Amino acid sequence: MKIFHTADWHLGKNIYGRSMLEDQADFINRCFLPLVREERPDLVLLAGDVFDRQVAPVAAIQLFDHFLVELHTLGVPLAVIAGNHDGAERMSVGAGLLRSSGVYIAGDPGGIFEPVRLAKGAVQAHVYLLPYCEPARLRELLGDPELRTFSQAYGALLDKLRAQLDPSAVNILAAHCFVAGSVASASESPIYVGGTGEVASPLFAGFDYVALGHLHAPQRAGETGWYAGSPLKYSFDEARQRKGITVLELDGKRLERSQRTFQPLHDLRVLQGRFDALLEQGRQAPSEDYLFAELEDDGPVYMPMDRLRAYYPNMLGLHSQWLSRAGQGEVSELKEQLLHHRASDGQVLREFFNQICGMEADQEDQDLFVQMMKACEEEEA
Repeated sequence: MKIFHTADWHLGKNIYGRSMLEDQADFINRCFLPLVREERPDLVLLAGDVFDRQVAPVAAIQLFDHFLVELHTLGVPLAVIAGNHDGAERMSVGAGLLRSSGVYIAGDPGGIFEPVRLAKGAVQAHVYLLPYCEPARLRELLGDPELRTFSQAYGALLDKLRAQLDPSAVNILAAHCFVAGSVASASESPIYVGGTGEVASPLFAGFDYVALGHLHAPQRAGETGWYAGSPLKYSFDEARQRKGITVLELDGKRLERSQRTFQPLHDLRVLQGRFDALLEQGRQAPSEDYLFAELEDDGPVYMPMDRLRAYYPNMLGLHSQWLSRAGQGEVSELKEQLLHHRASDGQVLREFFNQICGMEADQEDQDLFVQMMKACEEEEA
């Protein structure tokens, strides 16, 4: 038996004001659906954050609807839980009817006690769906007013669920939460400040595999927990991560996990070096990847973003180490003056000639520029 575990699609997400819908459609149509067609898994398990916000853009909803239709055409069932970014109530519309079509949508934890049951040959798998939920909802569901933290609330629910697990089956839990000790990325929204939003990994005891969503880096969480991670990079601290999906293969009670990685439509990378070197690199090999530049120059650079975008049209951000070092140790006189807007017209002209024209401004050029600036100031006055 084979199960595809994926999570955190965040359909409709923007990064640095740039819509990721084209990239997300490419992932679904060029990468994910062909892999489903080729390997024919027995279940696709989507562990939350299907959308990037509770009221998702129409185009994002249409893309997910397209995915549902294509997956149904392939005859592969889908189990999906709501994440903290999803509108659980909206996602759950028609969930009862969709079950007959092999689409299992869990927006409320109350349905966790009725698993998705899979059977193939000698393999029996029971998949329990636990969507993201606040402790208040679990206090209500379990009738226990003492449940305050996520760990307490999830622990009480899983204790009750554990009592009904069938030891002869492979018991899988899908959950969307922050497991204590895991590594977060900048693109994730924190569930709670501090440790109250964390769930302790020992709470998952008794499950053969815990398919997790919420964190965007693929990683282990406790003995049996695993974050599939997001299929695309959504922040620059994820630049070195290998994105894809997790594949589970079941043989009796034995479970093997592997990863399938994809080449995205636009990679997300960090460029680091001196401005002239990055500019020349762009001339030699232009790129449409999503990029962030770390400039290592010892002085100011004139309009770096505009000039880099001639070769890197998807340059999304830039950081100057020269500017960040201001005030730390020795600072050149020009740097100090530029940072405090005290640079003279002549100094600005010299830097312009040097960086843009590649030559030194002679005294005649400087005198003429200063005269013109004074004439403009007098005219404005």
